[in-house]
Amino acid sequence: MNYDTDERIVLTLDAGGTNFAFSAIQRGKKLGESVILPAEANDLDASLNNLISGFQKLIDQLPQRPVAISFAFPGPADYPRGVIYNVGNLPAYKGGVAIGPMLSEHFKMPVYLNNDGDLFAYGEAIAGLLPDVNRRLEEAGSPKRYQNLFAVTLGTGFGGGIVFNGQLLTGDNSAGGEIWTARNKVHPEAFAEEGASARAVQGVYANEAGIDPATAPTPAEIFEIGMGQAAGNQAAAKKSFETLGEVVGDALASAMMLLDGLAVIGGGLAGAAPLFMPRLMQEMNSTMKSYSGGEVNRLSQKVYDLTDDAQWPEFLKGESKEITIPRSDRKMKVDPLKRIGVGTSTLGANLATAIGAYAFALQQMTE
Repeated sequence: MNYDTDERIVLTLDAGGTNFAFSAIQRGKKLGESVILPAEANDLDASLNNLISGFQKLIDQLPQRPVAISFAFPGPADYPRGVIYNVGNLPAYKGGVAIGPMLSEHFKMPVYLNNDGDLFAYGEAIAGLLPDVNRRLEEAGSPKRYQNLFAVTLGTGFGGGIVFNGQLLTGDNSAGGEIWTARNKVHPEAFAEEGASARAVQGVYANEAGIDPATAPTPAEIFEIGMGQAAGNQAAAKKSFETLGEVVGDALASAMMLLDGLAVIGGGLAGAAPLFMPRLMQEMNSTMKSYSGGEVNRLSQKVYDLTDDAQWPEFLKGESKEITIPRSDRKMKVDPLKRIGVGTSTLGANLATAIGAYAFALQQMTE
């Protein structure tokens, strides 16, 4: 299916604990302006009213009737059945709220819900990093192509999503790709999100700088300090993002050991890649010891930093060569170098998530 030429319109929603941002997508692009309404996180009736009102405001300004509603909503949830159990940033949904069936009945159209990490992964697999890498490989004359993608989001939390052979892998419990509960390498008694989030960056900075965590700069300010663009404790700033890179790199290495493909990073902290990617790559390309004292690579694949322009030529070239097909005068091009590329979002998390929601709805309606 060619999503960038499909004339059908799908309504999407970026649901946060503060605001609901409603958009309409057609041909893989946003139509008009988004509608933004308060999430009303502590008032279920008001929150549900705004869900309905937001989608209705979009419908009223569209040139044709949409075919579906598809959006990301914070979990935990039973996404296939449209039931939300979120009690974190949306306490009003405690106990389970069937918003999917409610919206489907009200608007008389199919409604699809997913995790934001899943839809971010799907959007990047359809229109982001994955097709961009495959295009570059083709232009370089390489026989190598990628079909699998692991996506993580770095921001207030540490989210994830998996696309396997072009299909979104959500899992039997709507919990596929939930990387946030991986073990934290720096603090093994804790989970990874504690070391791979905005609060983690601020916490390490405060500890290294010897200040009260409550007075720590924002992650954006810490990045500027680390890059020498603002006044502050530069050593502490660099350490805060290096620590994040170590935690994320360790968790990603475990994930990519099982899912052999590309990895993409998005979210509010992705822009700090110059400070955390070197340590992340060091971790993924590290070695482990055997009981006898020998060493093996952490991953059987070599990992490349796709945010570093200097690494692209080697990544694209690989070990391409021609071999002769036995008992034939024909040759074929092969590339035996096992490699993984880790890059940042080419679309931005919000757009990738919206495109993922759009494409997921059309794909479900086609099956």
